Amino acid sequence: MNPRQRPPPARGPSHGSAYGANLGVNGLTPPPEAEPFNIIPIHNLVLDHPSHRYLEVRAVAAALRAVGDLRKPPFVAWRDPMDILDWLGAFFGFQRDNVRNQREHIVLHLANAQMRHPPSRDHIDSLDPTVLRRFRYKLLSNYSSWCSYLGRKSNVWISNRRDTSSSDQVRELLFTCLYLLIWGEAANLRFVPECICYIYHHMALELCWILEDRPDENTGRPYIPLNSGENAFLNRVVTPIYQIIRVEVENSRNGTAPHSAWRNYDDINEFFWTRRCFRRLKWPIDVSSNFFVTEGKSKRVGKTGFVEQRSFWNVFRGFDRLWVMLILFLQAAIIVAWEESGAPWEALESRDVQVRVLTIFITWAGLRFVQSLLDAGTQYSLVSKDTVWLGLRMVLKSLVAIAWTVVFGVFYGRIWSRKNHDRRWSSEANRRLVNFLEAALVFIFPELLALALFILPWIRNLIEKTNWRIFYLLTWWFQTRTFVGRGLREGLVDNIKYTLFWVVTLASKFAFSYFLQIKPMIAPTKAVLKLGRVNYRWNEFFDNSNRLVVGLLWLPVILIYLMDLQIWYSIFSSFVGGTVGLFSHLGEIRNIQQLRLRFQFFASAMQFNLMPQEQLANAKGWGKKINDAIHRLKLRYGLGRPYKKIESDQVAANKFGLIWNEIINIFREEDIISDQEVELLELPLHAWNIRVIRWPCLLLSNELMRALSQATELVDAADNDKGLWFKICKNEYRRCAVIEAYDSIKYMLLKIVKDGTEEHSIIKNIFLEIDDSLLNDKFMKTYKMYALLQIHAKLISLLELLNKPKKDVSKVVGVLQALYDDIRDFSKVKRTVEQLREKGLAPSSPTISTGLLFENAVELPDVENAFFYRQARRLEMILTSRNSMHNVPANLEARRRIAFFSNSLFMNIPHAPQVEKMMAFSVLTPYYDEDVVFGKEQLRTENEDGISILFYLQKIYEDEWRNFMQRMHREGMVDDDEIWTNKLRELRLWASYRGQTLSRTVRGMMYYYRALKMLAFLDSASEMDITEGSKEIAFVGSRRRDSLLDGSSGRGPSSQSLSGASSGVGLLFKGQEYGTALMKYTYVVACQIYGTHKAKKDQRAEEILYLMKNNEALRVAYVDEVQKGREEVEYYSVLVKYDQQLQKEVEIYRVRLPGPLKLGEGKPENQNHAIIFTRGDAVQTIDMNQDNYFEEALKMRNLLEEYKTSYGIRKPTILGVREHIFTGSVSSLAWFMSAQEMSFVTLGQRVLANPLKVRMHYGHPDVFDRFWFLTRGGISKASRVINISEDIFAGFNCTLRGGNVTHHEYIQVGKGRDVGFNQISMFEAKVASGNGEQVLSRDVYRLGHRLDFFRMLSFFYTTVGFFFNTMMVVLTVYAFLWGRLYLALSGVEVAMVNNTNNNKLLARS
Repeated sequence: MNPRQRPPPARGPSHGSAYGANLGVNGLTPPPEAEPFNIIPIHNLVLDHPSHRYLEVRAVAAALRAVGDLRKPPFVAWRDPMDILDWLGAFFGFQRDNVRNQREHIVLHLANAQMRHPPSRDHIDSLDPTVLRRFRYKLLSNYSSWCSYLGRKSNVWISNRRDTSSSDQVRELLFTCLYLLIWGEAANLRFVPECICYIYHHMALELCWILEDRPDENTGRPYIPLNSGENAFLNRVVTPIYQIIRVEVENSRNGTAPHSAWRNYDDINEFFWTRRCFRRLKWPIDVSSNFFVTEGKSKRVGKTGFVEQRSFWNVFRGFDRLWVMLILFLQAAIIVAWEESGAPWEALESRDVQVRVLTIFITWAGLRFVQSLLDAGTQYSLVSKDTVWLGLRMVLKSLVAIAWTVVFGVFYGRIWSRKNHDRRWSSEANRRLVNFLEAALVFIFPELLALALFILPWIRNLIEKTNWRIFYLLTWWFQTRTFVGRGLREGLVDNIKYTLFWVVTLASKFAFSYFLQIKPMIAPTKAVLKLGRVNYRWNEFFDNSNRLVVGLLWLPVILIYLMDLQIWYSIFSSFVGGTVGLFSHLGEIRNIQQLRLRFQFFASAMQFNLMPQEQLANAKGWGKKINDAIHRLKLRYGLGRPYKKIESDQVAANKFGLIWNEIINIFREEDIISDQEVELLELPLHAWNIRVIRWPCLLLSNELMRALSQATELVDAADNDKGLWFKICKNEYRRCAVIEAYDSIKYMLLKIVKDGTEEHSIIKNIFLEIDDSLLNDKFMKTYKMYALLQIHAKLISLLELLNKPKKDVSKVVGVLQALYDDIRDFSKVKRTVEQLREKGLAPSSPTISTGLLFENAVELPDVENAFFYRQARRLEMILTSRNSMHNVPANLEARRRIAFFSNSLFMNIPHAPQVEKMMAFSVLTPYYDEDVVFGKEQLRTENEDGISILFYLQKIYEDEWRNFMQRMHREGMVDDDEIWTNKLRELRLWASYRGQTLSRTVRGMMYYYRALKMLAFLDSASEMDITEGSKEIAFVGSRRRDSLLDGSSGRGPSSQSLSGASSGVGLLFKGQEYGTALMKYTYVVACQIYGTHKAKKDQRAEEILYLMKNNEALRVAYVDEVQKGREEVEYYSVLVKYDQQLQKEVEIYRVRLPGPLKLGEGKPENQNHAIIFTRGDAVQTIDMNQDNYFEEALKMRNLLEEYKTSYGIRKPTILGVREHIFTGSVSSLAWFMSAQEMSFVTLGQRVLANPLKVRMHYGHPDVFDRFWFLTRGGISKASRVINISEDIFAGFNCTLRGGNVTHHEYIQVGKGRDVGFNQISMFEAKVASGNGEQVLSRDVYRLGHRLDFFRMLSFFYTTVGFFFNTMMVVLTVYAFLWGRLYLALSGVEVAMVNNTNNNKLLARS
């Protein structure tokens, strides 16, 4: 047996079954409690699950079960729990697990949508019809456009009235669920979206006939769909079309056959852009149609819409407008420069020059003829009896181009013949010139019309989108009518921005070309042409002429002229990108020093951006935008002292502290900071009755010493309390350091001295007296400022004793006595003992005053009170720190992440909704057989240089290794050798998190889940929850960090680092946060051959199971191959998860496929099979070499709000996300790749999105509008070879279908790049070859023709043009060298040198 195939697994009847005849679901029904579920147990709403507390979930489930008086499907035993999806499955023959999958899909989506919808009194516990109607409109929008394009009436028969009845709601649900069921079982057909529209069109009609109780024309009985029965949809609808795709792929000979010899996914799909699909395929699908014929050119349906031909001419054919512009300007510039006048406009004053310039029209007409020949030569195979008009247009375009060339040539000749005859510009010559211009005006009329429509883009969009036959006839001559590529014009504002960019760029390029490239070549050219007496040592190609020499001189210049626009684009895009970044407030905080200046406003910025703002949600329109802008301005520059509001709002301060400390704790989990740095960076929550925000010690370092210095400098001032306090308050951190130190000292002294003793009363009275002097501004008048230094020294001594492992109470008593003596003499007015006793500042009994005052009054807190001693250590750091700690944290990655996160909160980002009201989203990662977790042998095995992976990682991440070992020792490791035994799992994870492994990606993506749980808690928690919870976290966190090395930790650190369940905020969760986070987020890893790994007992299968066990939101989708007999193999898309209650992996869904998964490129096929298991409004595509950060995950709900904002005339369909390349430190080559990639993913993509409006999809941190894409072909294309760069085709497809791609730099995702020379070389080769295939593709051709001129320029120079011009640079070097070689060896150069008359001119060449 093939190891990839295995016998059917032992399954209950609940998986992979169908709606069989005369039975229920496979004859048996499992008990509801035994049926596994994915996210929500919809099958059993009485089950205790956090998601069931939402009324929206119950409302949608109830709406689905309200089948009403629908006719029950025949041959199926209908039972009470069945719902609308079961009804559709029974009638149309869908698989049961497909029905189960889509049931959860639609319940989750509609429930989430209703949560976001404003609450309605009429629909508190029922499904809101508006929510359902909006979803149907979005889901079926592509189908509706398809029907309109083909002139067909939609078969979705639903009333558009707002006051919908219950029957209308049932219809809404039926038509919506039908599309999802078709999509969920379509397998590879999901890459051909209009084919799905065709299938849905006919199945929706059958559904209408069932609903209308139409009788069958043949039997007279109630109508039954033509494709019904067990697995009918898969076997009779999907499989026939799948098989023809499979045969065509086989005809490609693994991609080696010419693209024109076989039909790819796009050809199959574009067959359904024509009305002949209805005539040929019919319904049910006629498998005898010539659509299914694969042999013989006369019978089969060949290429549709476009033929991919390998030729360099594709660059000219796809971007002909660019090359026409460059060639015509070159011709005109040479003509004008030939006159050798000062400025070009001076030369144009001559009528002769003006007329010669008109020869560009002859060239233009000739170029049109070349274009028509290329069109005919590459697309002739599209012509058939169904496309006669296409062939006619090809012929007519060639004939018309020839005619124009002849007309212009004749008219031009007539002008000069008359002028030469009259020997002047006579009236007849001018008349003939006018005739030429009139003909030229007719010739360029289409271009003038295009210019007018460019200025008025909405008219162009209207003409292209409106499916009126008159518009089709008007545009028939200019372009082929296609379903995509219509209405691509942007709004007027965007038009002005990218037009201005290109006008400036082109003006610079043409000025440079004329004055510094073309004009300096004219004089040498004339000199060479006049050069005589050349003794050719080689063959003289042209008798008595040096034209070959002139050509060789001009060739490098022309090549540079054709490619240097790429350089000008790079220059101006850098300037524009820098400007856009400047106005976006990027890079304002680049290091810890700059963060110190802004951190006091950081809490307010976090509160403003990451916490829901109800008052802002109620504001609308321009008022909201203005208020938002003013608020951001205040935050950015500290206007209005925003930190004062946080200080006065204890709940807001605690929320900020919880979030910040969670970030720091995760930094520690990742080992990028040490335990000591945690104490310096964390923000202690409210404790010890401290009145101000307790900023991290990092910010308070040295501030108390500076305040003491300021106080002692004013020793001679009598009454200057306000002046001193004013100076201190100029620095917010200094003010907080003084107040926190004072409050902490007061609390600490009262804590360590027994309550009820006379000493305790004395301390309290001392502080009361000091407080009174501060309140009355008499502190400096009352006390000696120089004595503060003595008191400060005694306090440091006291804290040193308290923070020692072994506490010596006698020494503490001695220090307290000395401290009391200093405080007693602190007053400027010397007071007697009696006076001190009167005020309660001295003991009342003389016997006590003779002995040690605190001898029997000190009671130190128990050693187990870790919270107290943690605060004492913080106080000691505030009192003793004398440097600015600019190197904290020491790890560069930690600094970068803190700086980026803090800077992003001062940028313009959307406000965060509550987690319950945010858009739901999924993350999808394709995985094949890469490393999951490094194994022990992998880490220890040395290469030929004697270097192991672990040794290399220890040297690259030296500080992180120290932090890791420190953490291991804190968690119970005694001997370092235990790292290979008791702590082996932690070691393997540590190394894997620093490689490009699946475990690193999973850890990063699960930060979304962890962040959503925390944010859900903060959204719903009361003030009491947050206040009391903050104290609990502070106490428990201190105990955990300061616990003895007794090995008593409950869970292994690896588990903690993966799930984060035991993190600080996780201690406060009530349970509902888990349900909320699961409803909003799902992570699916498409482990294509996970089934094979399990069958072989591969280590990777065990590691993937470990990841599922420790990440409850993680799901794994794979393709299972099940042997049926000797020859037959069945293929299934399977979704599994780890059940925490059963403590094992469980299978959730098993959807049968029509055949092998991989027909096209592997990665998009892997994504496609798993996408049916994703959930939510958006899906983020993440590669296996990527990472994520917790602090960035906090901003995901802000990012998803971008879908509600219009960018230009469209809302986004792809949200571009910034990438950080984390492999830059591995090697010098890796650093180069990192710098190269960083420049593109930041500055480059920033400009592409704004102002150029041509950003596509270049990688995998981007977030897709999920329902928009699932109805339009998915998130990538998969045709063999042509779509080798599958990612970018998602952007091409998005733009052609009217989507909008934006770029957002306030959030980032980590990405690994190739680090070795061979790897980098292979990657560059893949990108370059992928670009070579793009040039052949229909997507690039259509974008080159359907985008307006300036967006076309942007598109060319950022995709195809970059690689083409790189090749041009190489060719220029060769042309120059070979040209110089010819001049040197042919004897021409000697003749030039010997010709003294022209030496100066020739020297210029």
